[in-house]
Order: sequence, then structure tokens, then C-alpha cells
Amino acid sequence: MVINSAAIAVLLGTFAIMIFLRFHVAYAVALSSIACLMYQGLPLSTISQQMIKGIRSFSLMAVPFFITMGVLMGTGGISEKLIDLADACVGWMTGGMAMVNIVASYFFGGISGSASADTASLGSILIPMMVEQGYDDDFSTAVTITSSCEGLLVPPSHNMVIYAMSAGGISVGSLFLAGYVPGALLAISLMIGSYIISKKRNYPKGAKFSLQNLGKQLVKSFWALAAVIIVVVGVVGGWFTATESAAIAVIYSLIVSVYIYKGLNWKGVWESLEKCVDTLAIVLILISTSSVFGYCLTTLHVPEIAANAVVGVTDNPVVIALLLNLILLILGCIMDMAPIILIATPILLPIAKSIGIDPVQFGIMMVLNCGIGLLTPPVGAVLFIGSAVGKVKMERVVKATLPFYICMIIALLLITFIPAISLGVPRMFGYAG
Repeated sequence: MVINSAAIAVLLGTFAIMIFLRFHVAYAVALSSIACLMYQGLPLSTISQQMIKGIRSFSLMAVPFFITMGVLMGTGGISEKLIDLADACVGWMTGGMAMVNIVASYFFGGISGSASADTASLGSILIPMMVEQGYDDDFSTAVTITSSCEGLLVPPSHNMVIYAMSAGGISVGSLFLAGYVPGALLAISLMIGSYIISKKRNYPKGAKFSLQNLGKQLVKSFWALAAVIIVVVGVVGGWFTATESAAIAVIYSLIVSVYIYKGLNWKGVWESLEKCVDTLAIVLILISTSSVFGYCLTTLHVPEIAANAVVGVTDNPVVIALLLNLILLILGCIMDMAPIILIATPILLPIAKSIGIDPVQFGIMMVLNCGIGLLTPPVGAVLFIGSAVGKVKMERVVKATLPFYICMIIALLLITFIPAISLGVPRMFGYAG
């Protein structure tokens, strides 16, 4: 294996400088790849070839469909119904509205698949409601942004589709199934943290639990929750592919939002589609430019070099697993989620596999690490959205979020060292990894 150290330095050095100068990640990835190819004297036609190759994928078509589904359902009047369902489930507990926030995020995440959408949609309703009931505004915002990360794990998550593609064609269905228990584990850990804080601060309880009310809210929320059932059951059952299920889910969510819940009119549908185009344009540009970057990494043998470097530090699987998490957490502080998945997967997945971590399990680890990164400055998009929605200074939100960081790290470590948390459900359905 011939190592071109100078070309690697040009690629990674240029990328690091541009990130430091606050270039958009897509531009940083593209320009550093161009500089690397030019240094090696390779034809620049490679850029267009790799960009087209990166987005010429049938399975990738699921991403715009899932994004569209999430936007339609998120703006179609289902948020209030999911909040009412969560209130019927856990509102009776100490710190009831915090628990409602966390459980509602689990339900809503299964529809939107986006932490940003969760924070913006549920936060605009729940944060004022919590403050009105006597909760501190920084605590309310912290609960909202941390619980929004559940949506990254609970299917259908378009980030899982991006990871499956980056990892070389892992089953999207197995990734969908793998997300349920880790998502629930994250929710439980946040609920425990919220309960302890609520006890210390004497936050109020909600109304007593009523089985009749729970049944009533389940009926009201049925049409929203059925969208997730259509996608997951269809993919796992082999009735259609992830892309086909996503397309069906878009049609279903359009019907539910316009004709059943009546939260959208046709003018609102077109406005929602405009949002989808904006989001999708960013995602596809990242995927295409990251394909060129990944090509440079592969031809320069960076994944093998990185694997040897990590293994050279220690051969202890526990330490290597901790190092992988640390690397992803640091990347999360300076980059957004999609580019981390696209760039880091080809480098870190071989290392994870070398110590016995299943690719599906590593996908869950990566998504949760990236989710935590969305809450950390200086690039934490969800942190900024939560601060804006809650009208709370970012410094106060970060301080209030510190106990929840601990809860999330505990959940991450459990997912890392107990494979059954991620792999138990997929293996029940025949996943043989």
C-alpha cells in the first residue's frame, strides 16, 4: 500500500481550514476534494463522475419521500394529537409536562424523522405550555431539544437511509427495526433525569391516569401513527422497498393532513413542498460532494490508515469503542449530521467491525452521537432552534441541558456495550448480522 501523505494533507488540511473559516460543509468538502485531485494531477472530470455516482441510487430516493412525509404530517395538525396522547400516557407523573414532552417526541419522531422539525413543531406548543404551568423556561427548552433526538432513532429516519447507503447497502429495514429500543432507552433515561430535577424543583403533576382517556386519544392519533406502521411493516415484511414505502407514505400523509385532520389546505401543501425542496437541495448537494470526498479518502487509503492508527493506540476493544464515540462526538461539535455520516462512515465502520461491532449497531451509535452533536455549540442546529423557539439565551439552554447530556451519554454507552439493545428486534425478524 503506497501512502501519499502530501495528498492526504492537502485533502484534510484544506477541509479543516475551510471548516474553521465557517465555509458551508458542502463547499468545504467539494473544494478540498478539487484541491486534492489537482495536486495528484487527476482529471477534474472525476468530480462530476463521482457526484453523479453518489446520487444515482434507487434507495436514495427514499430520502426526499421521507422528508416530504415528515413535513406534511408535521404541518398537518398532528402535533396536538400526539401531545394529547402523550399526556394520557405519562402526564400523571411528577414533572408531568416534561414527561409528556419526551414521550410526544418519541411519537412525533416516528413521523418526522427530524430533530429540528420536532423541536420547531412540538417546542412551539409545549415550551409555552410548560412555562405557563410553572416550569422554568430553560428547563423546558432543554427537555425539548434533548428529547427531539429520539426522532433520529425511531423509524422512519432518513438519516438511517443515508447511513445504509454510506455503509455499502445495509438493510434499511434492519436499521428501522434497530432504532425502536434505543429510542425508548433514550426516552427513559431522559425521563429519569427529568423526574429527579422535577422532584428537586417541585414541578407539578398532571391529571390522574385514565384508561378511558388513553383509549380516546389512541383513537384520535390512530391515523398519524398508522403512517409509521405502513412504512415499517411494509419494509420489514418485504411487501415493498424503503423507497416504495416512502412514496406510499407521502400519499397517505397528504390524504391524512388535508382530508382527515384538515390541518392543511392545498395552499399549505405547496408551501410545505417548498420547504421540502429547500431541505432536499442541501441534503443532495452534501451527498454528491461527499461522494467525491469519499472517493479521495478511499484512493488515498485513509480508512486503512485511520484503522491502523486507532488500533496502534490500543488493541482493547472497549477503549477502541470509546475512542470511536469520542471521535463522533467531537465531529458533532463542528459539523452537521448528514456530512458526518457520509464522511465518517467509510473511515470508522471498518474499525468498528474489526472489534466485533455489527454495522447495524454502529449505525445506531453513529446516529445518536450525531444527535448529541446537534445539541452542542458551535454548530448545534437544534440548540439554536430550541433557543429561538423558547426565547431563551443559548448560554442558559446549554447550562440547563448539562444533566441531560449525562443521560444521553449513559444511553449511548449502554447501546455501545450491549449489542442486544440495537440488534435484539432485528434478529427477531431474521436479521443475521
